[in-house]
Amino acid sequence: MQTISLPGAGAKALSYTRGADVPLIEKTISQVLADTAARFPDREALVAYHQNRRLTWAGLDREATRTARGLAGLGLRPGDRAGVWASNCLEWILLQHGAARAGVILVNVNPAYRSHELRYVLKKSRIRALFLREKDARANYREILADSRNGDGLPLDHTVWLGDGSWDEMISAGADFPPDAAAPGDVANIQYTSGTTGSPKGVMLTHRNLVNDGMAIGLCLKCGEDDRICSPVPLYHCFGSVIASMVATVYGAALILPSAQFDARATLEAVERERATMLYGVPTMYVAELEHPEFDRFDLTSLRKGVMSGAPCPIELMKHVGRRMHMERMTIPYGQTESSPVITMSSVDDPFERRVMTVGAALANVEVQIINPETKERLPIGEQGELCTRGFLVMTGYDADPESTAAAIDSEGWLHTGDLAVMRPDGYISFKGRAKDTIIRGGENIYPREVEDFLHAHPKIADVYVVGIPDAKLGETVVAWVQLKGGEEATAEEIRDFCRGTIAYFKVPQFIRFVDGFPMTITKKVQKFLMREQEIKERNLEAIASQETA
Repeated sequence: MQTISLPGAGAKALSYTRGADVPLIEKTISQVLADTAARFPDREALVAYHQNRRLTWAGLDREATRTARGLAGLGLRPGDRAGVWASNCLEWILLQHGAARAGVILVNVNPAYRSHELRYVLKKSRIRALFLREKDARANYREILADSRNGDGLPLDHTVWLGDGSWDEMISAGADFPPDAAAPGDVANIQYTSGTTGSPKGVMLTHRNLVNDGMAIGLCLKCGEDDRICSPVPLYHCFGSVIASMVATVYGAALILPSAQFDARATLEAVERERATMLYGVPTMYVAELEHPEFDRFDLTSLRKGVMSGAPCPIELMKHVGRRMHMERMTIPYGQTESSPVITMSSVDDPFERRVMTVGAALANVEVQIINPETKERLPIGEQGELCTRGFLVMTGYDADPESTAAAIDSEGWLHTGDLAVMRPDGYISFKGRAKDTIIRGGENIYPREVEDFLHAHPKIADVYVVGIPDAKLGETVVAWVQLKGGEEATAEEIRDFCRGTIAYFKVPQFIRFVDGFPMTITKKVQKFLMREQEIKERNLEAIASQETA
């Protein structure tokens, strides 16, 4: 269990906590890799299962240096930016460590980006070298890149194609780089936000941010060199590049990449054949694995621990995963890209109730408070408000965007997450959803997460998401998209009957849509705004939706 600090006592205690005091790691990513390679030179560091390639820690350290020399050979100097626009692969990890060693800032580019988005990121982030594959099952990246360069004016000097000779040419033309190319406080990585409001913003994260978040996450996971982490989540996202890769680097655990993009069967197969001890994923990934028709043929008994994150984690799903996938020590981290990313997390040794009913307590060296979003005053324990955090984990800022940075980080260093949460008397946090996702029906506030958690207890439901849509009389009303378990049938009235008398009447979904899946990002996060748009269009609610409100 984590050590937490809660000032004050009694019913009037305020919602503030600080994680355990643990010495911070004042080293760069490159220095941490070198240390781990010295401690465990012959232990396995990386398994790119789909590429049939693997490296020991000594091998990874050596390849990181070769990659750093390759970047220097392209003319990149400390502080320059290199972009990686690719799905999961061994080269992605080599670039992560090679760039850190050369002092080059790595820019994670979402593989789902197309020409408009790619051009925006190339121009905004001032990428001088871009690493990508020519094409995969999703897209022809060579064509998209060409489209994005129409009219050019971009600072892109080099394009290196993964999987053909240009990578080897870069490595063979390597040059020396400064021995102290980076310091712990330097920016190591730029990750772009989803851009749900306006254009995506480049989150600047330092070596100190990333290394210490990895250290603190690993403490909660009780991670060690004997662990083998199977991580099907995308590396371009902080779940893959930090919660997976940085944790492995700090603790010497092996990182297993089962496939280029998420594939439920490939993940199950990699767990069995590589004897993974930990499995990562967002809720929809676990649903796909549990529902896979071949699930029962795979031996998952090597699993002990797991991480579910990236989206609200249904309690019933956590229970199923723990029982059927042998991950009795499943845990949920909570955070966002701007916080490197994890803010709170339960420990694998916490009681079951804490691990499934909360998103844990503040990480080591991290402060958390719950405030009134309007007055900015700290709220009493047990009251819902906006979660704010402070400490080593807070980003340097948004790249070339001081106004947005000032709006996110206040003058006292608190990062305002925009998320609703409640702090319990024991310091553990219950996540209530994004403030902007709140449904207001006839003056009653409805939090979709609460309704989703309830519906997940229905024996026929595999997955469910709830959104609000415009209503002329009530302002908004509730819609549930329901995915049934394989072979099950149900009616909308049956689902509503399950709710009636058990949850408040105003929370019972007025509309229920049965679906085979949900609109998702490449990281398997459900895009609720697309669900809402579809409902508005199909129910002819455009006029109501366009009405201005106070």
